[in-house]
Amino acid sequence: MLQLRSRGVMAMMEWIMVTRKESRVDFIVLGGGIAGMRAAIELAPGGKVLVLTKDDLYESSTEYAQGGIAAALAEDDEVKLHLHDTLLAGDGLCREEAVRVLVEEGPQQIHRLIDWGMRFDRNGTKLAFTREGAHSRSRVLHAHGDSTGSEILRALMAKAKSHPSIQLQPRGFAIDLLVEDQAVKGVTYLDEKTATLQCIRANAVLLATGGLGHVYKETTNPDVACGDGVAMAYRAGALVSDMEFVQFHPTALFVKGAPRFLLSEALRGEGGYLRNILLERFMPRYNEAAELAPRDVVARAIVLEMQKTRSEFVYLDLTGLDAEHVKKRFPRIYSTCLNYNIDITTDLIPIRPAAHYSMGGVLTDLCGATSLAQLFAAGEVASTGVHGANRLASNSLLEGLVFGARSAQAMLEKYAPRPFPSPRGDTTPKAANGSANAASADAPTTTDYRKAVEDTRAILWDKVGIIRNGKQLSEAVKQLEGIHLAPPHPPSRSSLESCNILQVGRMIARCALARQESRGAHYRSDHPLKNDAKPPQHSYASKDFPAFFE
Repeated sequence: MLQLRSRGVMAMMEWIMVTRKESRVDFIVLGGGIAGMRAAIELAPGGKVLVLTKDDLYESSTEYAQGGIAAALAEDDEVKLHLHDTLLAGDGLCREEAVRVLVEEGPQQIHRLIDWGMRFDRNGTKLAFTREGAHSRSRVLHAHGDSTGSEILRALMAKAKSHPSIQLQPRGFAIDLLVEDQAVKGVTYLDEKTATLQCIRANAVLLATGGLGHVYKETTNPDVACGDGVAMAYRAGALVSDMEFVQFHPTALFVKGAPRFLLSEALRGEGGYLRNILLERFMPRYNEAAELAPRDVVARAIVLEMQKTRSEFVYLDLTGLDAEHVKKRFPRIYSTCLNYNIDITTDLIPIRPAAHYSMGGVLTDLCGATSLAQLFAAGEVASTGVHGANRLASNSLLEGLVFGARSAQAMLEKYAPRPFPSPRGDTTPKAANGSANAASADAPTTTDYRKAVEDTRAILWDKVGIIRNGKQLSEAVKQLEGIHLAPPHPPSRSSLESCNILQVGRMIARCALARQESRGAHYRSDHPLKNDAKPPQHSYASKDFPAFFE
Protein backbone atom coordinates (compact mmCIF):
# COMPACT_ATOMS: atom_id res chain seq x y z
CA MET A 1 0.00 0.00 0.00
CA LEU A 2 1.24 3.51 -0.79
CA GLN A 3 2.28 5.67 2.16
CA LEU A 4 0.39 8.97 2.33
CA ARG A 5 1.11 12.22 4.13
CA SER A 6 -2.17 13.82 5.14
CA ARG A 7 -5.62 12.79 6.30
CA GLY A 8 -7.25 14.60 3.38
CA VAL A 9 -5.03 12.97 0.80
CA MET A 10 -5.49 9.61 2.55
CA ALA A 11 -9.27 9.94 2.19
CA MET A 12 -9.00 10.80 -1.50
CA MET A 13 -6.57 7.98 -2.24
CA GLU A 14 -8.64 5.43 -0.28
CA TRP A 15 -11.56 6.45 -2.48
CA ILE A 16 -9.33 5.93 -5.52
CA MET A 17 -8.28 2.51 -4.29
CA VAL A 18 -11.91 1.48 -3.97
CA THR A 19 -13.19 2.88 -7.24
CA ARG A 20 -10.29 2.44 -9.64
CA LYS A 21 -9.80 -0.37 -12.11
CA GLU A 22 -6.34 -1.87 -12.53
CA SER A 23 -4.61 -3.15 -15.66
CA ARG A 24 -1.11 -3.49 -17.08
CA VAL A 25 0.90 -2.51 -20.16
CA ASP A 26 4.61 -2.68 -20.93
CA PHE A 27 5.24 1.07 -21.21
CA ILE A 28 3.28 4.20 -20.31
CA VAL A 29 3.84 7.52 -22.08
CA LEU A 30 2.18 10.54 -20.49
CA GLY A 31 1.70 13.19 -23.18
CA GLY A 32 1.02 13.21 -26.90
CA GLY A 33 3.31 15.99 -28.14
CA ILE A 34 6.50 15.56 -30.11
CA ALA A 35 8.49 13.92 -27.28
CA GLY A 36 5.74 11.52 -26.30
CA MET A 37 4.83 10.43 -29.81
CA ARG A 38 8.45 10.02 -30.88
CA ALA A 39 9.05 7.86 -27.81
CA ALA A 40 5.94 5.77 -28.39
CA ILE A 41 7.03 4.96 -31.95
CA GLU A 42 10.45 3.89 -30.68
CA LEU A 43 8.90 1.77 -27.92
CA ALA A 44 6.35 0.05 -30.15
CA PRO A 45 8.50 -2.93 -31.21
CA GLY A 46 9.21 -3.73 -27.55
CA GLY A 47 5.71 -4.26 -26.22
CA LYS A 48 2.34 -2.71 -25.51
CA VAL A 49 2.52 1.08 -25.21
CA LEU A 50 -0.21 3.23 -23.66
CA VAL A 51 -0.12 6.92 -24.55
CA LEU A 52 -2.27 9.03 -22.23
CA THR A 53 -3.19 12.59 -23.16
CA LYS A 54 -5.24 14.68 -20.75
CA ASP A 55 -7.15 16.41 -23.56
CA ASP A 56 -7.78 15.55 -27.21
CA LEU A 57 -4.95 13.71 -28.95
CA TYR A 58 -3.69 16.73 -30.86
CA GLU A 59 -4.00 19.26 -28.01
CA SER A 60 -0.42 19.99 -26.99
CA SER A 61 2.18 22.74 -27.26
CA THR A 62 3.59 20.92 -30.29
CA GLU A 63 0.36 21.49 -32.20
CA TYR A 64 0.73 25.27 -31.79
CA ALA A 65 4.47 25.54 -32.44
CA GLN A 66 4.91 28.06 -35.26
CA GLY A 67 8.49 29.07 -35.91
CA GLY A 68 10.12 25.74 -36.65
CA ILE A 69 12.73 23.22 -35.66
CA ALA A 70 16.45 24.02 -35.67
CA ALA A 71 19.06 21.65 -37.14
CA ALA A 72 22.40 22.07 -38.89
CA LEU A 73 21.29 20.90 -42.33
CA ALA A 74 21.86 23.96 -44.52
CA GLU A 75 24.85 24.03 -46.86
CA ASP A 76 26.49 26.93 -45.00
CA ASP A 77 25.85 25.48 -41.55
CA GLU A 78 27.79 23.15 -39.25
CA VAL A 79 26.96 21.16 -36.15
CA LYS A 80 29.69 22.97 -34.23
CA LEU A 81 28.05 26.33 -35.02
CA HIS A 82 24.70 25.09 -33.72
CA LEU A 83 26.52 23.86 -30.60
CA HIS A 84 28.19 27.24 -30.13
CA ASP A 85 24.95 29.20 -30.52
CA THR A 86 23.11 26.96 -28.06
CA LEU A 87 25.84 27.20 -25.42
CA LEU A 88 26.01 30.97 -25.83
CA ALA A 89 22.25 31.38 -25.38
CA GLY A 90 22.32 29.12 -22.32
CA ASP A 91 24.47 31.68 -20.48
CA GLY A 92 26.87 29.25 -18.81
CA LEU A 93 24.36 26.67 -17.56
CA CYS A 94 24.04 24.30 -20.53
CA ARG A 95 25.34 20.79 -19.97
CA GLU A 96 27.65 20.60 -22.96
CA GLU A 97 27.38 16.83 -23.35
CA ALA A 98 23.58 17.15 -23.62
CA VAL A 99 23.90 19.92 -26.22
CA ARG A 100 26.29 17.75 -28.25
CA VAL A 101 23.74 14.96 -28.27
CA LEU A 102 21.06 17.41 -29.42
CA VAL A 103 22.96 18.99 -32.32
CA GLU A 104 24.72 15.81 -33.48
CA GLU A 105 21.66 13.54 -33.45
CA GLY A 106 19.19 16.21 -34.55
CA PRO A 107 19.83 16.02 -38.32
CA GLN A 108 19.38 12.24 -38.34
CA GLN A 109 16.08 12.56 -36.49
CA ILE A 110 14.90 15.22 -38.94
CA HIS A 111 15.61 12.90 -41.87
CA ARG A 112 13.69 10.13 -40.13
CA LEU A 113 10.73 12.47 -39.75
CA ILE A 114 10.89 13.21 -43.47
CA ASP A 115 10.97 9.47 -44.19
CA TRP A 116 7.75 9.16 -42.17
CA GLY A 117 5.99 11.73 -44.33
CA MET A 118 6.88 15.08 -42.73
CA ARG A 119 6.42 17.87 -45.29
CA PHE A 120 8.81 20.74 -44.59
CA ASP A 121 8.65 23.87 -46.73
CA ARG A 122 11.09 23.86 -49.64
CA ASN A 123 12.66 26.18 -52.17
CA GLY A 124 12.32 23.97 -55.22
CA THR A 125 13.71 20.61 -54.15
CA LYS A 126 15.83 21.99 -51.29
CA LEU A 127 14.70 22.46 -47.72
CA ALA A 128 13.87 26.07 -46.84
CA PHE A 129 15.49 27.62 -43.77
CA THR A 130 14.89 30.81 -41.83
CA ARG A 131 16.88 32.55 -39.12
CA GLU A 132 15.71 33.34 -35.60
CA GLY A 133 17.18 35.21 -32.68
CA ALA A 134 20.68 34.24 -31.47
CA HIS A 135 21.26 31.84 -34.39
CA SER A 136 24.38 32.55 -36.46
CA ARG A 137 22.95 30.75 -39.49
CA SER A 138 19.57 30.26 -41.13
CA ARG A 139 18.90 26.75 -39.80
CA VAL A 140 15.24 26.75 -38.77
CA LEU A 141 13.07 24.45 -40.86
CA HIS A 142 9.35 25.18 -41.06
CA ALA A 143 6.17 23.75 -42.53
CA HIS A 144 3.07 25.39 -44.06
CA GLY A 145 4.77 28.70 -43.28
CA ASP A 146 4.00 28.94 -39.57
CA SER A 147 2.38 25.58 -38.71
CA THR A 148 5.49 23.49 -38.17
CA GLY A 149 4.38 21.77 -34.98
CA SER A 150 1.02 20.78 -36.40
CA GLU A 151 2.66 19.14 -39.43
CA ILE A 152 5.19 17.31 -37.23
CA LEU A 153 2.39 15.99 -35.05
CA ARG A 154 0.42 14.87 -38.09
CA ALA A 155 3.37 12.84 -39.35
CA LEU A 156 4.11 11.31 -35.94
CA MET A 157 0.48 10.44 -35.26
CA ALA A 158 0.17 8.75 -38.63
CA LYS A 159 3.27 6.69 -37.90
CA ALA A 160 2.09 5.82 -34.39
CA LYS A 161 -1.32 4.69 -35.62
CA SER A 162 0.41 2.23 -37.95
CA HIS A 163 1.73 0.34 -34.91
CA PRO A 164 -0.90 -1.99 -33.41
CA SER A 165 1.02 -2.13 -30.13
CA ILE A 166 0.43 1.61 -29.48
CA GLN A 167 -2.81 2.51 -27.72
CA LEU A 168 -3.68 6.21 -27.88
CA GLN A 169 -6.05 7.28 -25.13
CA PRO A 170 -7.28 10.88 -24.98
CA ARG A 171 -8.98 12.48 -21.98
CA GLY A 172 -6.87 10.52 -19.52
CA PHE A 173 -5.60 12.87 -16.82
CA ALA A 174 -2.68 11.37 -14.88
CA ILE A 175 -3.11 12.07 -11.16
CA ASP A 176 -0.02 10.55 -9.60
CA LEU A 177 2.78 8.09 -10.11
CA LEU A 178 2.59 4.72 -8.37
CA VAL A 179 5.77 4.41 -6.31
CA GLU A 180 6.63 1.13 -4.62
CA ASP A 181 10.00 -0.08 -3.35
CA GLN A 182 11.57 3.21 -4.43
CA ALA A 183 10.60 2.68 -8.08
CA VAL A 184 7.81 3.94 -10.33
CA LYS A 185 5.46 1.09 -11.18
CA GLY A 186 2.70 2.91 -13.07
CA VAL A 187 0.17 5.73 -12.81
CA THR A 188 -3.27 6.46 -11.48
CA TYR A 189 -5.37 8.52 -13.87
CA LEU A 190 -8.82 9.97 -14.28
CA ASP A 191 -10.64 8.68 -17.37
CA GLU A 192 -12.84 11.65 -18.19
CA LYS A 193 -14.79 9.75 -20.82
CA THR A 194 -16.09 7.21 -18.29
CA ALA A 195 -15.66 9.35 -15.14
CA THR A 196 -13.68 6.54 -13.53
CA LEU A 197 -10.28 6.29 -11.93
CA GLN A 198 -7.85 3.83 -13.44
CA CYS A 199 -4.63 2.27 -12.22
CA ILE A 200 -2.17 1.22 -14.94
CA ARG A 201 1.03 -0.63 -14.12
CA ALA A 202 4.03 -0.80 -16.43
CA ASN A 203 7.71 -1.68 -16.64
CA ALA A 204 8.61 1.99 -17.11
CA VAL A 205 6.87 5.36 -17.35
CA LEU A 206 7.84 8.33 -19.54
CA LEU A 207 6.80 11.84 -18.58
CA ALA A 208 6.26 13.87 -21.75
CA THR A 209 3.59 16.17 -20.34
CA GLY A 210 4.96 19.42 -21.75
CA GLY A 211 5.22 22.82 -20.15
CA LEU A 212 3.88 24.94 -17.31
CA GLY A 213 2.93 28.28 -18.85
CA HIS A 214 -0.45 28.39 -17.11
CA VAL A 215 1.30 28.92 -13.79
CA TYR A 216 1.40 32.54 -15.07
CA LYS A 217 -1.49 34.90 -15.69
CA GLU A 218 -0.34 35.62 -19.23
CA THR A 219 1.04 32.84 -21.40
CA THR A 220 1.30 31.70 -24.99
CA ASN A 221 0.78 28.08 -23.93
CA PRO A 222 -2.39 26.05 -24.53
CA ASP A 223 -4.66 25.38 -21.56
CA VAL A 224 -3.15 21.93 -20.99
CA ALA A 225 0.25 23.35 -19.96
CA CYS A 226 -0.14 23.29 -16.17
CA GLY A 227 3.13 21.66 -15.09
CA ASP A 228 1.39 18.37 -14.28
CA GLY A 229 4.40 16.16 -14.97
CA VAL A 230 6.78 18.24 -12.85
CA ALA A 231 4.28 18.24 -9.97
CA MET A 232 3.73 14.47 -10.17
CA ALA A 233 7.45 13.72 -10.23
CA TYR A 234 8.10 16.13 -7.34
CA ARG A 235 5.42 14.50 -5.20
CA ALA A 236 6.87 11.08 -5.96
CA GLY A 237 10.30 12.17 -4.73
CA ALA A 238 12.15 12.93 -7.98
CA LEU A 239 14.69 15.74 -8.23
CA VAL A 240 13.74 18.79 -10.25
CA SER A 241 16.27 21.30 -11.53
CA ASP A 242 16.53 24.94 -12.67
CA MET A 243 12.87 25.77 -12.09
CA GLU A 244 13.63 29.50 -11.79
CA PHE A 245 14.44 29.71 -15.50
CA VAL A 246 11.19 30.50 -17.28
CA GLN A 247 11.39 32.03 -20.73
CA PHE A 248 8.98 34.79 -21.66
CA HIS A 249 8.31 35.07 -25.37
CA PRO A 250 8.82 38.72 -26.33
CA THR A 251 6.01 38.95 -28.87
CA ALA A 252 2.56 37.79 -27.86
CA LEU A 253 -0.44 39.51 -29.42
CA PHE A 254 -1.87 42.04 -26.95
CA VAL A 255 -5.60 42.49 -27.43
CA LYS A 256 -7.61 42.96 -24.26
CA GLY A 257 -9.92 40.05 -23.59
CA ALA A 258 -8.16 37.80 -26.10
CA PRO A 259 -5.70 34.93 -25.46
CA ARG A 260 -2.01 35.81 -25.75
CA PHE A 261 -1.53 34.42 -29.26
CA LEU A 262 2.13 33.77 -30.08
CA LEU A 263 3.70 35.85 -32.84
CA SER A 264 6.64 33.78 -34.03
CA GLU A 265 10.22 34.95 -33.63
CA ALA A 266 10.54 34.22 -37.34
CA LEU A 267 8.61 37.45 -37.98
CA ARG A 268 11.64 39.32 -36.66
CA GLY A 269 13.91 36.89 -38.46
CA GLU A 270 12.25 37.94 -41.71
CA GLY A 271 12.93 41.61 -40.96
CA GLY A 272 10.21 42.83 -38.57
CA TYR A 273 11.05 45.72 -36.19
CA LEU A 274 9.97 46.49 -32.64
CA ARG A 275 8.74 50.03 -31.92
CA ASN A 276 7.50 51.67 -28.73
CA ILE A 277 4.23 53.62 -28.68
CA LEU A 278 6.17 56.71 -29.81
CA LEU A 279 6.99 54.62 -32.92
CA GLU A 280 10.71 54.63 -32.08
CA ARG A 281 12.70 51.53 -32.97
CA PHE A 282 14.39 50.72 -29.65
CA MET A 283 16.15 47.33 -29.79
CA PRO A 284 19.47 48.68 -31.19
CA ARG A 285 19.84 50.61 -27.90
CA TYR A 286 19.79 47.37 -25.91
CA ASN A 287 21.79 44.89 -27.98
CA GLU A 288 23.92 44.93 -31.12
CA ALA A 289 21.82 42.07 -32.54
CA ALA A 290 18.73 44.32 -32.16
CA GLU A 291 15.52 42.36 -32.85
CA LEU A 292 17.52 39.12 -33.17
CA ALA A 293 19.00 39.31 -29.67
CA PRO A 294 18.31 36.42 -27.27
CA ARG A 295 14.72 36.25 -26.06
CA ASP A 296 15.46 37.28 -22.48
CA VAL A 297 17.18 40.45 -23.72
CA VAL A 298 14.28 41.33 -26.03
CA ALA A 299 11.64 40.61 -23.39
CA ARG A 300 13.36 42.81 -20.78
CA ALA A 301 13.86 45.59 -23.32
CA ILE A 302 10.15 45.56 -24.11
CA VAL A 303 9.25 45.74 -20.40
CA LEU A 304 11.63 48.68 -19.89
CA GLU A 305 10.19 50.51 -22.91
CA MET A 306 6.67 49.93 -21.61
CA GLN A 307 7.70 51.39 -18.26
CA LYS A 308 9.39 54.41 -19.85
CA THR A 309 6.41 55.21 -22.06
CA ARG A 310 3.79 54.16 -19.48
CA SER A 311 2.21 51.82 -21.97
CA GLU A 312 0.77 48.32 -21.74
CA PHE A 313 2.37 47.27 -25.03
CA VAL A 314 4.82 48.00 -27.83
CA TYR A 315 4.45 47.37 -31.55
CA LEU A 316 5.78 44.77 -33.94
CA ASP A 317 6.16 46.41 -37.35
CA LEU A 318 6.05 44.28 -40.50
CA THR A 319 4.90 47.03 -42.82
CA GLY A 320 8.31 47.29 -44.48
CA LEU A 321 8.15 43.66 -45.67
CA ASP A 322 6.61 42.37 -48.90
CA ALA A 323 2.92 41.85 -48.11
CA GLU A 324 2.43 38.78 -50.29
CA HIS A 325 5.50 37.11 -48.83
CA VAL A 326 4.23 37.75 -45.29
CA LYS A 327 0.81 36.27 -46.10
CA LYS A 328 2.38 33.17 -47.65
CA ARG A 329 5.08 32.72 -45.03
CA PHE A 330 2.80 33.27 -42.00
CA PRO A 331 -0.73 32.23 -43.01
CA ARG A 332 -1.90 31.22 -39.53
CA ILE A 333 -0.62 34.41 -37.91
CA TYR A 334 -2.08 36.53 -40.70
CA SER A 335 -5.56 34.98 -40.46
CA THR A 336 -5.61 34.98 -36.64
CA CYS A 337 -4.71 38.66 -36.44
CA LEU A 338 -7.37 39.47 -39.04
CA ASN A 339 -9.90 38.01 -36.59
CA TYR A 340 -8.94 40.91 -34.30
CA ASN A 341 -9.11 43.45 -37.14
CA ILE A 342 -5.33 43.65 -37.49
CA ASP A 343 -3.79 43.29 -40.93
CA ILE A 344 -0.17 42.50 -40.14
CA THR A 345 0.96 43.66 -43.60
CA THR A 346 -0.37 47.22 -43.10
CA ASP A 347 -1.01 47.67 -39.36
CA LEU A 348 1.34 47.89 -36.41
CA ILE A 349 0.76 44.86 -34.17
CA PRO A 350 0.36 45.49 -30.41
CA ILE A 351 2.48 43.00 -28.48
CA ARG A 352 3.92 42.30 -25.04
CA PRO A 353 5.82 39.37 -23.50
CA ALA A 354 4.10 36.32 -22.06
CA ALA A 355 5.27 33.17 -20.28
CA HIS A 356 6.31 30.69 -22.91
CA TYR A 357 8.78 27.95 -21.97
CA SER A 358 10.38 26.33 -18.94
CA MET A 359 14.08 25.53 -19.19
CA GLY A 360 13.90 23.60 -15.92
CA GLY A 361 11.94 20.52 -15.01
CA VAL A 362 12.46 16.94 -13.90
CA LEU A 363 16.18 16.23 -13.79
CA THR A 364 17.33 13.60 -16.28
CA ASP A 365 20.52 12.11 -17.63
CA LEU A 366 21.37 11.91 -21.34
CA CYS A 367 19.00 8.96 -21.75
CA GLY A 368 15.99 10.52 -20.05
CA ALA A 369 16.40 8.60 -16.78
CA THR A 370 15.31 10.52 -13.67
CA SER A 371 16.42 10.14 -10.06
CA LEU A 372 13.59 7.60 -9.55
CA ALA A 373 14.00 4.09 -10.91
CA GLN A 374 11.79 3.25 -13.90
CA LEU A 375 10.77 6.88 -14.43
CA PHE A 376 11.95 8.78 -17.52
CA ALA A 377 11.23 12.25 -18.85
CA ALA A 378 11.60 13.98 -22.22
CA GLY A 379 10.61 17.29 -23.79
CA GLU A 380 9.75 20.44 -21.89
CA VAL A 381 8.89 18.58 -18.67
CA ALA A 382 12.52 17.42 -18.46
CA SER A 383 15.65 19.26 -17.41
CA THR A 384 18.31 17.73 -19.65
CA GLY A 385 20.60 20.75 -19.44
CA VAL A 386 20.22 21.42 -23.16
CA HIS A 387 18.75 24.89 -22.69
CA GLY A 388 20.76 26.11 -19.73
CA ALA A 389 19.50 29.44 -18.42
CA ASN A 390 17.87 30.48 -21.69
CA ARG A 391 16.60 28.32 -24.57
CA LEU A 392 17.84 29.04 -28.08
CA ALA A 393 14.86 29.59 -30.39
CA SER A 394 13.47 26.47 -32.12
CA ASN A 395 15.61 24.04 -30.12
CA SER A 396 12.59 22.83 -28.15
CA LEU A 397 11.01 20.73 -30.90
CA LEU A 398 14.42 19.27 -31.67
CA GLU A 399 14.92 18.38 -28.00
CA GLY A 400 11.57 16.57 -27.91
CA LEU A 401 12.46 14.63 -31.03
CA VAL A 402 16.00 13.64 -30.00
CA PHE A 403 15.43 12.92 -26.33
CA GLY A 404 12.04 11.31 -26.90
CA ALA A 405 13.83 8.74 -29.05
CA ARG A 406 16.76 8.37 -26.61
CA SER A 407 14.47 7.93 -23.61
CA ALA A 408 12.55 5.20 -25.37
CA GLN A 409 15.75 3.42 -26.32
CA ALA A 410 16.86 3.50 -22.68
CA MET A 411 13.49 2.24 -21.51
CA LEU A 412 13.72 -0.67 -23.94
CA GLU A 413 17.23 -1.49 -22.81
CA LYS A 414 16.30 -0.99 -19.11
CA TYR A 415 19.14 1.41 -18.42
CA ALA A 416 19.81 2.12 -14.78
CA PRO A 417 19.68 5.81 -13.74
CA ARG A 418 22.97 7.59 -13.30
CA PRO A 419 23.98 9.03 -9.92
CA PHE A 420 22.26 12.33 -9.20
CA PRO A 421 23.39 15.18 -6.97
CA SER A 422 21.86 15.21 -3.52
CA PRO A 423 22.20 17.36 -0.40
CA ARG A 424 23.54 16.01 2.85
CA GLY A 425 21.25 13.67 4.68
CA ASP A 426 18.91 10.88 3.73
CA THR A 427 17.03 11.80 0.55
CA THR A 428 15.91 8.29 -0.35
CA PRO A 429 12.47 8.80 -1.89
CA LYS A 430 9.67 7.27 0.14
CA ALA A 431 6.79 5.53 -1.57
CA ALA A 432 4.45 8.47 -1.30
CA ASN A 433 1.83 10.42 -3.19
CA GLY A 434 0.33 13.66 -1.98
CA SER A 435 -1.13 17.03 -2.83
CA ALA A 436 0.46 20.44 -3.08
CA ASN A 437 -0.46 20.94 0.57
CA ALA A 438 0.72 17.67 2.07
CA ALA A 439 3.20 19.42 4.36
CA SER A 440 0.46 21.75 5.64
CA ALA A 441 -2.28 19.23 6.21
CA ASP A 442 -3.49 20.87 9.44
CA ALA A 443 -3.70 24.40 8.03
CA PRO A 444 -7.09 25.84 7.01
CA THR A 445 -7.91 24.72 3.48
CA THR A 446 -10.19 25.89 0.70
CA THR A 447 -12.09 24.15 -2.08
CA ASP A 448 -12.31 27.35 -4.11
CA TYR A 449 -9.85 25.98 -6.67
CA ARG A 450 -10.63 28.62 -9.26
CA LYS A 451 -9.76 31.52 -6.95
CA ALA A 452 -6.62 29.73 -5.78
CA VAL A 453 -5.45 29.36 -9.37
CA GLU A 454 -6.22 32.99 -10.19
CA ASP A 455 -4.31 34.13 -7.11
CA THR A 456 -1.35 31.85 -7.88
CA ARG A 457 -1.09 32.99 -11.48
CA ALA A 458 -1.32 36.67 -10.49
CA ILE A 459 1.39 36.27 -7.84
CA LEU A 460 3.73 34.58 -10.30
CA TRP A 461 3.08 37.18 -13.01
CA ASP A 462 3.45 40.20 -10.72
CA LYS A 463 6.36 39.04 -8.53
CA VAL A 464 8.16 36.16 -10.26
CA GLY A 465 8.09 37.50 -13.81
CA ILE A 466 10.52 39.01 -16.30
CA ILE A 467 12.23 41.42 -13.88
CA ARG A 468 12.48 40.13 -10.30
CA ASN A 469 13.80 41.33 -6.94
CA GLY A 470 14.33 39.78 -3.53
CA LYS A 471 11.56 41.68 -1.74
CA GLN A 472 8.89 40.64 -4.23
CA LEU A 473 10.18 37.08 -4.42
CA SER A 474 10.02 36.76 -0.64
CA GLU A 475 6.47 38.08 -0.70
CA ALA A 476 5.57 35.63 -3.47
CA VAL A 477 6.92 32.66 -1.53
CA LYS A 478 5.03 33.70 1.60
CA GLN A 479 1.78 34.29 -0.30
CA LEU A 480 1.99 31.00 -2.17
CA GLU A 481 2.75 29.10 1.04
CA GLY A 482 -0.39 30.69 2.49
CA ILE A 483 -2.67 29.09 -0.10
CA HIS A 484 -3.90 25.70 1.12
CA LEU A 485 -6.12 23.61 -1.12
CA ALA A 486 -8.24 20.80 0.23
CA PRO A 487 -7.50 17.50 -1.56
CA PRO A 488 -10.05 17.08 -4.38
CA HIS A 489 -12.75 14.62 -3.37
CA PRO A 490 -13.89 13.31 -5.75
CA PRO A 491 -11.07 14.50 -8.04
CA SER A 492 -11.76 16.45 -11.22
CA ARG A 493 -9.41 17.71 -13.90
CA SER A 494 -9.80 21.35 -12.88
CA SER A 495 -9.22 20.69 -9.17
CA LEU A 496 -6.21 18.48 -9.86
CA GLU A 497 -4.73 21.08 -12.21
CA SER A 498 -5.18 23.68 -9.47
CA CYS A 499 -3.09 21.61 -7.06
CA ASN A 500 -0.37 21.14 -9.69
CA ILE A 501 -0.26 24.84 -10.62
CA LEU A 502 0.13 25.83 -6.97
CA GLN A 503 2.84 23.25 -6.37
CA VAL A 504 4.85 24.26 -9.45
CA GLY A 505 4.39 27.96 -8.69
CA ARG A 506 5.91 27.42 -5.26
CA MET A 507 8.92 25.64 -6.79
CA ILE A 508 9.59 28.47 -9.24
CA ALA A 509 9.31 31.16 -6.57
CA ARG A 510 11.55 29.36 -4.06
CA CYS A 511 14.28 28.67 -6.62
CA ALA A 512 14.11 32.23 -7.97
CA LEU A 513 14.52 33.61 -4.45
CA ALA A 514 17.46 31.29 -3.79
CA ARG A 515 19.38 32.29 -6.94
CA GLN A 516 20.95 35.62 -6.00
CA GLU A 517 22.33 36.57 -9.40
CA SER A 518 21.06 37.38 -12.88
CA ARG A 519 21.61 34.74 -15.51
CA GLY A 520 19.74 34.04 -18.75
CA ALA A 521 15.99 34.26 -18.29
CA HIS A 522 16.36 34.84 -14.53
CA TYR A 523 16.92 38.57 -14.00
CA ARG A 524 17.02 40.17 -10.56
CA SER A 525 17.23 43.94 -10.34
CA ASP A 526 18.81 43.64 -6.86
CA HIS A 527 21.47 41.25 -8.23
CA PRO A 528 21.85 42.46 -11.85
CA LEU A 529 25.15 40.67 -12.55
CA LYS A 530 26.18 37.04 -12.79
CA ASN A 531 27.96 35.57 -9.79
CA ASP A 532 31.38 34.94 -11.30
CA ALA A 533 33.06 34.16 -7.98
CA LYS A 534 32.46 30.45 -8.61
CA PRO A 535 31.45 28.26 -11.56
CA PRO A 536 27.79 28.46 -12.59
CA GLN A 537 25.59 26.20 -10.48
CA HIS A 538 22.33 24.43 -11.22
CA SER A 539 19.50 24.60 -8.72
CA TYR A 540 17.82 21.45 -7.45
CA ALA A 541 14.75 20.77 -5.38
CA SER A 542 12.85 17.82 -4.01
CA LYS A 543 9.89 17.46 -1.69
CA ASP A 544 12.30 17.12 1.26
CA PHE A 545 14.70 19.92 0.21
CA PRO A 546 13.04 23.10 -1.15
CA ALA A 547 16.13 24.44 -2.99
CA PHE A 548 19.86 23.80 -3.09
CA PHE A 549 22.70 24.39 -5.54
CA GLU A 550 25.44 22.13 -6.83
